[in-house]
Amino acid sequence: MKRTTLPDYTPSKSNPTTGEDVTPPAKKAFNRRSFLRNSVVAGAAVTANAAILDYVPSVLAQETHGHLTRGDAAILRWLAVAEIIESDLWLQYTELAGTQDNEVSTIASQQIPGYPSAPTGGNSPYTNAVSQLDEDMAQYIQDNTEDELTHETFINAFLVSKGADPVSLDQFRRLPSSKVTGANQIGRLTTLTRLTVDTTWWTRYRSRTGNPDLGDTFAPAVPSLIVGTHPGIPRTDDDLNDPNFLQAIANTAGFHFANIEVGGASMYPGLAQRVSSVEVLRILLSIGGTEIAHFQTWHDKAGNAVPLTDVKDPATGFSVTFPDLTQDSVGEDLKSNLIMPEPTAFLSRKLPVCSIIRPTATKNAATVALQGFVNMNVFAGQSKAFFDFVARLAQEADDAKRGTS
Repeated sequence: MKRTTLPDYTPSKSNPTTGEDVTPPAKKAFNRRSFLRNSVVAGAAVTANAAILDYVPSVLAQETHGHLTRGDAAILRWLAVAEIIESDLWLQYTELAGTQDNEVSTIASQQIPGYPSAPTGGNSPYTNAVSQLDEDMAQYIQDNTEDELTHETFINAFLVSKGADPVSLDQFRRLPSSKVTGANQIGRLTTLTRLTVDTTWWTRYRSRTGNPDLGDTFAPAVPSLIVGTHPGIPRTDDDLNDPNFLQAIANTAGFHFANIEVGGASMYPGLAQRVSSVEVLRILLSIGGTEIAHFQTWHDKAGNAVPLTDVKDPATGFSVTFPDLTQDSVGEDLKSNLIMPEPTAFLSRKLPVCSIIRPTATKNAATVALQGFVNMNVFAGQSKAFFDFVARLAQEADDAKRGTS
């Protein structure tokens, strides 16, 4: 299996808060420890959008009593970062293949400077390819996007109501948009045009013996998606010409949807074990539950990916093969309709097996989630200042301890 490689981030002489320095070409493998070791503590906390303050009326301030511990505030700030990143990913999918009413675009325009309040009209060929996984995909994509936008707004508003600093990543919205018809031409935090998609979540949730918290590893359901990079959305209208390649792009998106949400499904329970406030615990349990719902939805839809063999990307030369996971012959570890977590080892192999979310270990829960985004290659081209900033917030969340001030 080829190891995912990412850019070697080298400091530049540019202002570390502007995000003007960009990543040089990929040079070496990137891992969590080197990522954190090379990260430099960013400057003062970033102020939130003015729009966030509109969500914090005096009534909310009256209802949320007391103050946040430093650890609880750090956990919430990291979760706001994760939700902002997820919103950025989902908005790109919604613009092309979501329901084309103004519900999501109106919300996004109130939170993201310069984001258009009107829907784009979508991209019919791509929407049709995505709908091969399920006829309701457009509605699901829109709903998932709306959820993430409300999560980030709520968490930031709650922080403000407690007198804590909210988080904004607006200064890092500098990555280019796809040029395909239907994509808004605005600055992005992430890119969906050169993904590396880890599909080990598929076999991990079917295993009856393995648990990543106990050191087990798992085989990917679609091995070719971790070799090279693959677009999850069309890059230009040229990508719409070959129906097989367009379907491969849509299939890639289908597996990437679950790859995004599986991280949240684990991150929230992992960090919930570190919070001190019952109120903050309630937030993590409540939002975390919707992340699990997202994951199971996309887990179900990914299994309907249209079987394709050795479809080559005309731009990169990388090929992808999607097996038919609906056939009984693939076995239990790959069968598409086994979307409920199979019972497996939990806490100790001496205890009975149990159906669980996995992983849920609390150690490094935030930095592992961040590394998951990095491994997807969605940050390709981002500035070192961006990585320094989000790495610092992830580390602060992981440093939080229950019961400390």
